[in-house]
Amino acid sequence: DSLAPLSLMFLLGMGMASERINCPRRCSCQYLEVNCTGQQLQEFPVAIPLDTRQLILAANNISYLPTVELSFLTDLVYLDCKKNLLGHDLDFTFIGVAKLVYLDLSFNSLTQVTFSTFSPLLSLVVLKISDNPNLVAIEKDAFANNTWLRHLDVSRTGLTFLDTSTVQDLPNLRFLGLSDNLWHCNCSLLDFITWILASAFPSADADNVTCYTPEGLHALKMPAVEAQLHFNCLMQLYKQDYIFLCLAGFCIFFAGTVAAWLAGICAVIYEVHISKGEEEEEEDTIKSRTFKGPGSHWVLLASPLHLLTAKGIICPPTATPRALPPVYEH
Repeated sequence: DSLAPLSLMFLLGMGMASERINCPRRCSCQYLEVNCTGQQLQEFPVAIPLDTRQLILAANNISYLPTVELSFLTDLVYLDCKKNLLGHDLDFTFIGVAKLVYLDLSFNSLTQVTFSTFSPLLSLVVLKISDNPNLVAIEKDAFANNTWLRHLDVSRTGLTFLDTSTVQDLPNLRFLGLSDNLWHCNCSLLDFITWILASAFPSADADNVTCYTPEGLHALKMPAVEAQLHFNCLMQLYKQDYIFLCLAGFCIFFAGTVAAWLAGICAVIYEVHISKGEEEEEEDTIKSRTFKGPGSHWVLLASPLHLLTAKGIICPPTATPRALPPVYEH
């Protein structure tokens, strides 16, 4: 019995030692958690326990997330990579961590988000990609597979435009951070602005979303911008609109003139063809009713309904057609 406490202490010490052995250098490890915050790491840490569920790499100098090493952490649900140097292409980086629920990539150097960036993260609920000043493009279907997403923050980036369908088709979205971006408020952004103001979920900074360009709308909030854009885009015609209408009218007029000219030519050709056919048919009819008599005189055959006159001789309608005798001139 006296050995029981000693064996228990030995087992605890072995467990702590093995935990320290499996913990990456310059990181602290607790149960299912690895924390490497502020360690000036240049690369992704090695020897991370495979059962890790929470990995914190914040405030380092990591510029690349290795896909293979991440794929070993199949139970990872929480990944914090804020304040690093991540950028350029993150496509297919997270293909092996499908259970990830929380992902923080804020304060990095991301440049774009494509469909392949987050499409493997089917369970993602929170995504923070704010404070990426080089982030200038988010593809239309970038979050098509992230249907469980509830919190999306794209504030303080280089975005000037965002397609409405990019976020409109997220059924569980409850927060959308959009403030302090370089929004270019033109007619292309009108649908997105209208959707923001009419959306059912409360966005904490919806009232702080303002236009950056054009100069006439700079710093205006969305409600005022929507009214202005409705007037400019839906009720007022610009110079290019008049030019377009004039060109369209000219094209329609030209096409109609050419069509009428072609139709007239076709009608004339058809009329000539019909007239020629009727003349040929009439000539054939006349020939079929004549014969060459004695003395080389052409005589018409009697018709049942008409009288035949030839050289002053009248044949009754019932008379049998006969050749007239030759007439001699004195």
